[in-house]
Amino acid sequence: MNFEPNGLPTLIGSLPLKDHKEAVELILKYTPEIPLWPQLPVFEEERLLSQFSEGLPGLVKKANKVFFDTSSPDFEGELLSFFEDYLAVTEGGKPLDGSRFSFSERTSRGFDTFLEMVKGLSPPPFALKGQITGPFTMLTGLKDQDGKLIYFHPMLKDAVIKAVTLKACFQVVKMKEIGTRVILFLDEPSLSGFGSSAMVGITRDEVLSDLKAVVSEVKSKGALCGIHVCANTDWSLVLDAGIDILSFDAYGFFEKFILYKEKIVGFLQKGGVVAWGLVPTLNPDDLKKETIDSLFERWKEQNRILGLDEEFIRKRALITPSCGTGLLTIELAEKALSLTKELSERIRAT
Repeated sequence: MNFEPNGLPTLIGSLPLKDHKEAVELILKYTPEIPLWPQLPVFEEERLLSQFSEGLPGLVKKANKVFFDTSSPDFEGELLSFFEDYLAVTEGGKPLDGSRFSFSERTSRGFDTFLEMVKGLSPPPFALKGQITGPFTMLTGLKDQDGKLIYFHPMLKDAVIKAVTLKACFQVVKMKEIGTRVILFLDEPSLSGFGSSAMVGITRDEVLSDLKAVVSEVKSKGALCGIHVCANTDWSLVLDAGIDILSFDAYGFFEKFILYKEKIVGFLQKGGVVAWGLVPTLNPDDLKKETIDSLFERWKEQNRILGLDEEFIRKRALITPSCGTGLLTIELAEKALSLTKELSERIRAT
């Protein structure tokens, strides 16, 4: 799919608001070309793991702790029911909408509000963006009753990957009804820990296979698929996953990212897009001190180091905050959105 965003701005999921309509209005104000549906982490059900773990077999909450209880006498039955529902959708023709792989009323408020507000826009946006917590982060963030990572439970691991895949495809199907191109990001903050002592026993080939499984299905539904990591990681792993868009924290981790220069250049030359997270959101002090001029100079310097024609880089670029803004104050979050919009405008004007 030929996709040249030419430096347009978009966002990374979360906002520090309590009202979904207000959140969408803010998104449309600052990123009308590629708006995304908002996640509001002030609500427990819209946080990194909770929003996309609904419907998984054996998942329980006790004393504010969420885990898989594989010791429950009901666990095997729940697991069987899950895979029966999966087959009903993938082979039996049951629609995703209304299945356990769609959003429930409890978790759908941002998504539903977004769809309602963008479907009447004329002309339609250049693209719509959705996001989901990626398989690696889900598998290393969720545990069983004994504290064991779900990554090491083969049947539950398979269930999580299948659920993430269908929940991502559900978003794509619903957004494509608006009549414009769709982008779906896998948010994978835990990839920053891949290779650490806490993840001994997890191989590169396994992680890559899991990512590819989700990416390929999202793309098969006609969407562009990206991976966002808000820290450093093995970027060759991300680039080998078959993605269309690589999203990274260009403010804080460019020096690590550029170590993979040859592979990044090859990705861009083959039609890939890089989402440059140039507006800092992880450290409020950084956000307070930065200006359009300072961020634009950072963009120019990073382009120089990458060593490709600047117009070519711009055509294959999205401009974003470095990560979501859900943990910032409302005032700082709006500054991040404003800087993202203005930086994009400055870059596109050159």
